[in-house]
Amino acid sequence: MAKLPIVQYEEKIIETVEQNSIVVIIGETGSGKSTQLSQMLHRRGYSKSGIIGVTQPRRVAAVSVSRRVAQELGVQLGEEVGYAIRFEDRTSDNTRIKYLTDGVLLRESLANPELNQYSVIILDEAHERSLNTDILMGLMKRLVRLRASNLKVLVTSATLDGDKVSKFFSDCPILTIPGKLYPVEIFYSTERPSSYLESSLNTAIDIHVRQPEGDILIFMTGQDDIEKLVSKLEEKVRALDEGSCMDAIILPLHGSLPPEMQVRVFSPPPPNCRRIIVATNIAETSLTVDGVVYVIDAGYVKQRQYNPSTGMYSLDVVQISKVQASQRAGRAGRTRPGKCYRLYPSRVYNDDFLDATIPEIQRSSLAGCVLYLKSLDLPDIDILKFDLLDSPSAETLEDALKQLYLIDAIDENGAITNIGQKMAELPLEPSLSRTLMEANNYGCLSQALTVAAMLSAETSLLSGWSKTEKKRKQTMSNLPDGSGLGDHIQLLQIFECWDRTDYDIGWCKENDLQVRGMLFVKDVRKQL
Repeated sequence: MAKLPIVQYEEKIIETVEQNSIVVIIGETGSGKSTQLSQMLHRRGYSKSGIIGVTQPRRVAAVSVSRRVAQELGVQLGEEVGYAIRFEDRTSDNTRIKYLTDGVLLRESLANPELNQYSVIILDEAHERSLNTDILMGLMKRLVRLRASNLKVLVTSATLDGDKVSKFFSDCPILTIPGKLYPVEIFYSTERPSSYLESSLNTAIDIHVRQPEGDILIFMTGQDDIEKLVSKLEEKVRALDEGSCMDAIILPLHGSLPPEMQVRVFSPPPPNCRRIIVATNIAETSLTVDGVVYVIDAGYVKQRQYNPSTGMYSLDVVQISKVQASQRAGRAGRTRPGKCYRLYPSRVYNDDFLDATIPEIQRSSLAGCVLYLKSLDLPDIDILKFDLLDSPSAETLEDALKQLYLIDAIDENGAITNIGQKMAELPLEPSLSRTLMEANNYGCLSQALTVAAMLSAETSLLSGWSKTEKKRKQTMSNLPDGSGLGDHIQLLQIFECWDRTDYDIGWCKENDLQVRGMLFVKDVRKQL
């Protein structure tokens, strides 16, 4: 801890926080901002008057960082230091430092819009610009006006536009903390490969066989690509001549894995063995895996895009931005000089890559966001004029209001209805919330819950099946013909057929869709 750059700036940070309600901290990669800021404020007594809350855009980061802080303070996780993510709350009445996802903090604000239980709120990794983080920044601007005497807000990031955020928060001060990075050598491909998966595979094996010790981090677009590459890597590593190189452990890392499987990447490998971690952009900035020396960057990311004219989402594989490419490369320089292998030509990077990622709030449906803000029922919040760092288009806002009106969530004057208030309490897209309420009235809630859970789940029922499970796949192919009944009825048939199949306990734990489904059902039934 003493070696982290941010520790040298503790006095300056505390002085600035004491004199200002809002502070922007640009902590470069490796500075220690995620683990140390909360501890500094805790030592200086800010946790005596309330909880120090630290938001993270991803579950794995909330879990891993809270574990690290609890370890550094020598306390049991869940007591003085804890975390809260969807379906899991490891906090107690004794918790003074709480790591939580930005979505959980938004849910908490429904019950307590002024968030009086918190004395400090740190919006960490704000550069990821998730929809929830952008909404929280707007709410924090309002909260500071209401609670100027007893609330401190810190907005932290590695690559955020500090001047832009400072201006948003009425020219609040900006502190810049240098990072702790070793030089990273960048290698570009001569041409963009026809298959980034095969190119990643070949590059990883070449590094494993020829390069000295050090873990390898490979960026893939999503769960399917990760599972394919993990399988191919395992086959290739097994086929290597014994003793020709060190051993390797191949680990997947994506948001659909349960927390206990995500945190495996933080365990150091055995002697004479390297880790090969295949991850989504979850590993870009939300967490740091010590020991990574080699990074393989395919240059793509999977991104949801909403089209208000059709009212539908598409999940597209798109090119990453220059900021994302820089963040990926930086993962290799945490413990010693590293190497980043970019599977695209330098001319493509220089000419075609966007400088920054388009924020989620400008490529998402805002129906859920608008319903949430209206459910707060705060007289000083005007939805059409709600202060955001980057405003969405008028078309997207109009589309959200139209959607909510059509499902009776708001009336003709734009005021939230009783139905809308109940919908806001359910952790779902508004259209699914309304569906469940109607299903409850018509006596088919159980079936509707299954469909809603499948539409909300991040995992696929079919993912992760081994070659020995062809019989189960054949069973799924023998489903009754649901054509003419609609996609949702077919989803229900698929789940019921899958649920009747005899799966071993280990596989269920791997996918954990049933477990999450049961928690989802319990949560929704309680609200209804």
